[in-house]
Amino acid sequence: MGVEGTVEYLSDMLSKATKSKKKKQLQTVALKVRMDCEGCARQMKRVLSSVKGVKLVDVDLKQLKVTVTGYMNPKKVLEAAQSTKKKVEPWPYVPYTLVAHPYISQAYDKKAPPNHVRSIPDTATINETVIEDQYTSMFSDEDPNGCSIM
Repeated sequence: MGVEGTVEYLSDMLSKATKSKKKKQLQTVALKVRMDCEGCARQMKRVLSSVKGVKLVDVDLKQLKVTVTGYMNPKKVLEAAQSTKKKVEPWPYVPYTLVAHPYISQAYDKKAPPNHVRSIPDTATINETVIEDQYTSMFSDEDPNGCSIM
């Protein structure tokens, strides 16, 4: 084998040892889960804590929100939550300061937590803010007989 073969072998071993695995990023997954009591909250916390890579599970029973933090796959967290036979969906609310038009009908939700609205795409149509032509012509200065109120 010789000196050259030994050096080559050692350099190959060192290069393999220095290659690091691709680390997963720390992620936070928020879910809206239908929970009725403390028992439901404990069950959800126990099930989600058993998912590989989960570091922290925070359950807010008042808002029906479960926040999971860790180095895990979000799809696996959602599947684990659905395995409890409870109604589970991704957390639909965002702070109203992050939405371009927070008061259109698609975003407004009475059940939303304070200072939050439903998350909507930016391409949502805004029909509520368009002023119809009949209202603008009703009070026109060019047509004195056009105003039906006066």
